[in-house]
Amino acid sequence: MKKYVANLRENFPHDPPRKAPSVRNVTSWLTRHPDRLTDDQAQQLKAILTRCPALDRTAHHVRAFAELMNNRQGKHLDQWITSVTADDLPVLHTFVTGLGQDLDAVVAGLSLRYSSGAVEGHNNKIKMLKRQMFGRANFDLLRKRVLLSARGRS
Repeated sequence: MKKYVANLRENFPHDPPRKAPSVRNVTSWLTRHPDRLTDDQAQQLKAILTRCPALDRTAHHVRAFAELMNNRQGKHLDQWITSVTADDLPVLHTFVTGLGQDLDAVVAGLSLRYSSGAVEGHNNKIKMLKRQMFGRANFDLLRKRVLLSARGRS
C-alpha cells in the first residue's frame, strides 16, 4: 500500500492548497500602491478582484482617490464623486455623503500643502500624558509634565 501511495504522489504532484488571505491582507493590498506589491500579492489580489467585480470597482475608486490625495488634485474631486455615485457601491456612497458635508474643507485638504499634522501630534502627546497620570496627581503636576514635554525633556 505504501508503494502504491508513493507512486501516486510521485506521478501526480500537486501544489499544497493555499491559505485564503485575510481581510486585513486584502485591504492592505488594495490601499497600497500597486508597485509596492510583491508578485505573489499582486497575483492573489488579481485573482480576488476577478472573482468579485464589486470589489474590483471599489479598488478602482480607492486607488483613484489615493491619486487625488497623493498628487494634491482636489480640483478633480467632483469628477471622482460623480464616478462613485454612478456606481452601485453603497459603502462608497456613504463615504461620498460624508465628504459632501464639508466639501470645501475636503477640497482644500486635498489641494493645499499645509497640514495640521504637527498640531495633532502635540494634542496626542498631551492626551497620552493625561492618560498616564489619571488618578495619580493633581493638575499642577500635569501642567509641569506638559510644559517639560514641550521642551523635549519628558
